Amino acid sequence: MSEEAPPGKSAPVQIGLLGRGNVGAAFEELLAERGEAVAAATGRRVELAGVLTRSEGDFEQILAGSELIVELMGGTEPTREYVLAALRAGRPVVTANKQLLAQHGAELFAAAREAGVQLRFEAAVAAVIPIVRTIQESFGVAEVARVFGIVNGTTNFILTEMAARGAPYDEVLAEAQRLGYAEADPSEDVNGADAAAKMAILARLAFHTPVGLDQVSFEGIEAIAPDDLAYAKELGLSLKLLGIAERRSGGISVRVFPCFLYGGHPLAPIQGSFNAVTVQGPAFGEVTMSGPGAGGMQTASAVLGDVVSIIAGEAPVHVTRAELPIVADVPSAFYLHLEVADQPGVLARIATVLGDHDVSVKSVVQRGSGDEARLVMVTHECLESRFAAAVGALAEIPELRAAPRYIHVIEGAE
Repeated sequence: MSEEAPPGKSAPVQIGLLGRGNVGAAFEELLAERGEAVAAATGRRVELAGVLTRSEGDFEQILAGSELIVELMGGTEPTREYVLAALRAGRPVVTANKQLLAQHGAELFAAAREAGVQLRFEAAVAAVIPIVRTIQESFGVAEVARVFGIVNGTTNFILTEMAARGAPYDEVLAEAQRLGYAEADPSEDVNGADAAAKMAILARLAFHTPVGLDQVSFEGIEAIAPDDLAYAKELGLSLKLLGIAERRSGGISVRVFPCFLYGGHPLAPIQGSFNAVTVQGPAFGEVTMSGPGAGGMQTASAVLGDVVSIIAGEAPVHVTRAELPIVADVPSAFYLHLEVADQPGVLARIATVLGDHDVSVKSVVQRGSGDEARLVMVTHECLESRFAAAVGALAEIPELRAAPRYIHVIEGAE
């Protein structure tokens, strides 16, 4: 704790830091580097009251000596208990923990409202892109129709490199780990869970309705093959792991999946570890923001921005207006990859199966012959349930030499 401030000068804001991993260490460094700038912007200096790690610090002592808590320890337990305790003790909290918010957001937001303190989380979604603040403040009373984006820098780096070099998934993942874009255990990134947690947060903010991680359907990129990307290039497509939250039929749909985009889509040019998020609404049209999506210093910068907002007295409003139903079955176009025996009538049988399930084909590429024959198609939009039924029926055709592979396709900005 600092000494008492002289008359006419405000005492420093005492910050309790939970966690000193990659982001926590970067935040501590940034706090020291930018201390004068924080003081100039808010009128108050900032100091660390204490740091809690596995081997250092006591939470109760840190809480008692702090005016504000920054949570960067990750995980959901005991993190949830610490954050709830801080909120209930009247301490505003800044967190970068997307899984905590996606799984326990309702409880945490309720605790913040009851205590009359802020819970800020800009760094939990898309690192330095100010998408949380934009939705909360700029579009807080506007109707948002759709939020979609590339919200995981690790997977975007992997897919970019696979497409550019024709390299297999495992090789590029290993490179991403060497470069620090992927964790030693990259499961939550590559299976879509990280992006799903972020989309649950964005859906809650955009549509003012409670959305939990268990209400977000998600797929990862582990099964993507280099030849999918090669064929897609012929068709003018690029592959992204896309998160979409949108209004559908009186409810909302929140999903994460690998998706091919045509060149006109605003997210098609986003490469490497960058993130980008687009917000659409009838009153403001379409707004897209992009920036670095990975890195300790980038995330720490967003955390410090939230700290400054709290000290300056800027208060976001978390409003839940209604509980909207989740719509699971929505229309989409698809890329379909079939390995077939090169025999007369095979294409006609495939066309019949697709037609029987009301799936129409937009374009077809045929490659190879004999045991190397492949059919690659892009369909028009149809309900996902119809397409899934068609794929199940196609798998029963004896001339297929492997299970069908398919990936969503989006044309334009939806």
